[in-house]
Amino acid sequence: MSASIYSTKVDAESAMTTNGRDVELLPFVNDKHEGVIIEMTTPMDPQVFSASLKSLLSKWREQGKRGVWIKLPISLANLIQSAVEEGFWYHHAEETYLMLAYWLPNTPHTLPVNATHRVGVGAFVMNDKREVNYVSCVIAKTQYFLQGEDINIGVVREVKEETGVDAEFVEVLAFRQSHKAYFEKSDLFFVCILRPHSFDITKQESEIEDAQWMPVEEFAAQPFVQKHELVKYILEVGLAKTDKEYAGFSPISIKSAFSEKQSLFYMNRRDLEKASGPIINTQKDS
Repeated sequence: MSASIYSTKVDAESAMTTNGRDVELLPFVNDKHEGVIIEMTTPMDPQVFSASLKSLLSKWREQGKRGVWIKLPISLANLIQSAVEEGFWYHHAEETYLMLAYWLPNTPHTLPVNATHRVGVGAFVMNDKREVNYVSCVIAKTQYFLQGEDINIGVVREVKEETGVDAEFVEVLAFRQSHKAYFEKSDLFFVCILRPHSFDITKQESEIEDAQWMPVEEFAAQPFVQKHELVKYILEVGLAKTDKEYAGFSPISIKSAFSEKQSLFYMNRRDLEKASGPIINTQKDS
């Protein structure tokens, strides 16, 4: 869970009394949605944890709390069974922790679901000789972004890592959505066009079988291209951008109305300016 949802911090007290015996109070914070987040960081006996959790759930139910989250680091995996026995379910997991969830009201829960999509990227890269870097244009194993990485940054990184080619992001040309692509998750695959600034290829041995600059006509005739409809469309939109007036999406930085956080808004700037004039500058002068 993001720390941005925390509203108030509650310090763990040394003990609380329930059913005539002392149990430890678990460390928790209130969130902005009438819920609670327990974030365990230190070892605890599973029986003590279970008794403390049971007591707190009863208290929070009386207070009208709604969702309860438990973040367990992998080092405290011995507490999972105790939480599940109290009614918690798995929400999501990362490399270092597991997040469990529970709903206190006697109503269907309205907690947000786990991430539904993963996001991948492919690049169309063509030099001035009309040769395409086919490894970048068609990626046999889809490349995925690092957490917190922007599309325009991630696609440049992937091309550099796989082929050694330095390239500049130009636009997002298209994207594909598919479902049940990986462990039942949906998949978004963004197709970008990049402008190469270097041309010597040094393939990533652990990932790539072959990489080369290939004349676009020769590439289009490859059986692999003819067989895969997605690949043909990647080539088609890439050439439409290069040779015709196809316009993709480029990013502008925008600020949230709820925080100082910046994000990127991708749009067809050319057609927007044709339709409505220059893009409005929403940034206040400093």
